Amino acid sequence: MSKLVALVDGSIYAHSVCQHAAWIAARTDASVEILHVLGRREISGSQQDYSGSISLGARTALLEELSSLDEQRAKLAQKRGRAILEDAKAIVESAGVRSVTTRLRIGDIVETVAESEADADLVVIGKRGEAADFAKGHLGSNLERIVRSSTKPVVVAARAFTPIERILIAYDGGTSAMKAVDHIARSPLFAGLTCRVLLVGDESVEHKRQLADARAMLEGAGYEVSADIVKGQPDSVIADAVKSEGIGLLVMGAYGHSRIRSFVIGSTTTEMVRSCKIPVMLFR
Repeated sequence: MSKLVALVDGSIYAHSVCQHAAWIAARTDASVEILHVLGRREISGSQQDYSGSISLGARTALLEELSSLDEQRAKLAQKRGRAILEDAKAIVESAGVRSVTTRLRIGDIVETVAESEADADLVVIGKRGEAADFAKGHLGSNLERIVRSSTKPVVVAARAFTPIERILIAYDGGTSAMKAVDHIARSPLFAGLTCRVLLVGDESVEHKRQLADARAMLEGAGYEVSADIVKGQPDSVIADAVKSEGIGLLVMGAYGHSRIRSFVIGSTTTEMVRSCKIPVMLFR
């Protein structure tokens, strides 16, 4: 891996994003680009024009004052953004990562991530941003947009970082899931970790073949693998495995028509990622 992009904001997840990025960079010798994106609304301001019913002289003075206020707000937002980036860089560097750069950009976050990930191998983002409604457990508003648009694997960081020793691949034999297995087999990121492959469904001939193929690929790459087919609802089966087996990272494909993938990113995606207490690595 040559480079990863870590998205940070002023939320409490920013620290965890940096720790996850540092952990990945340390294991892959990748550089880290820390990115903070300011929306145009944050820069331009959104206050109403109250001058319509005011006399010409007073209106001019008010418009000048509002313009000045916009300018001050923009400068403050950029100053705050640079402070966020400096703090994030210090966290990553304190973990021993040498190649760390920062970027402050203004614009649409999805377009900016697309630009930054062009020469990167992976994106790290927090489960929730500073605008999320923590009281209701909502995910960050940009999370799904980025996952849906990104062409690279996306690691959704949990609130707190815990060193990862065991990974669980929620496997369904689909294109995204196979891409995940192939990535794990090739990447030094997962070297030395215990690997569990779980296929939720019936023990059909096709499922057994798919699971055997995934297991063979991982074992061929030197992993110690346990693989099973378990009947039940994907959400409850996966959640139970994560909890009971001390899984540190959940890996799965996103999108598609299978029960697992439609469960992760789709009408019930929010619930899955929201309820999972560990980081989730998503592949498209």
